[in-house]
Amino acid sequence: MTRLHKRREVIQRAMAIAGMATLTGSGTLLTACGARVQRDTAVTMSDFSATQVTWLDEVAETILPETDTPGAKAAQTGSFIALMVKDTYSPDEQQVFLAGMQTLESECNNDFSTGFLDATQEQKHQLLTRLDVEAKRYMDSKSEARPSHYFRMIKELTVLGYFTSEIGYTQAMRYIETPGRWDPCLDYKPGETIWARHA
Repeated sequence: MTRLHKRREVIQRAMAIAGMATLTGSGTLLTACGARVQRDTAVTMSDFSATQVTWLDEVAETILPETDTPGAKAAQTGSFIALMVKDTYSPDEQQVFLAGMQTLESECNNDFSTGFLDATQEQKHQLLTRLDVEAKRYMDSKSEARPSHYFRMIKELTVLGYFTSEIGYTQAMRYIETPGRWDPCLDYKPGETIWARHA
């Protein structure tokens, strides 16, 4: 299976997961988007640094790399993630996320004796693949009281940021700003991109 086919498969699964979360009303993603998040402004975190945004861009790009379409970095997904964490996450969720960034960096240093930004693409992919398995195992066994796994948070925001960006809508998916007639059953040819939801 080529890298392009693998990415298409990842995108299809990611969009399915995102759609499922929207329908079921579960997950940190909805908490982040929901207006119900209440925070004490006295404990609101400061802005992410430029280095942290660059780091988030690199993690996001490893999750959704450039292929025949631009990747997460081109869509400035790191800035989107930073904004969402700062403005919509609760203080507890923010702490989990920030601690998770440190944990991911430490894991990279432990595994490869280098920071994430300086690691090779293969090393980055290997690390995030392992963390993805770990996050899935954690989420499958977690109770409602436990917070989401930090890597699950990063993945959810990466998918949300990319597929709601102009690049995601117009290049990774097919998008018509003004939709035409409603057709509930369209022929699909293998390899075609999915249709973007109307903004």
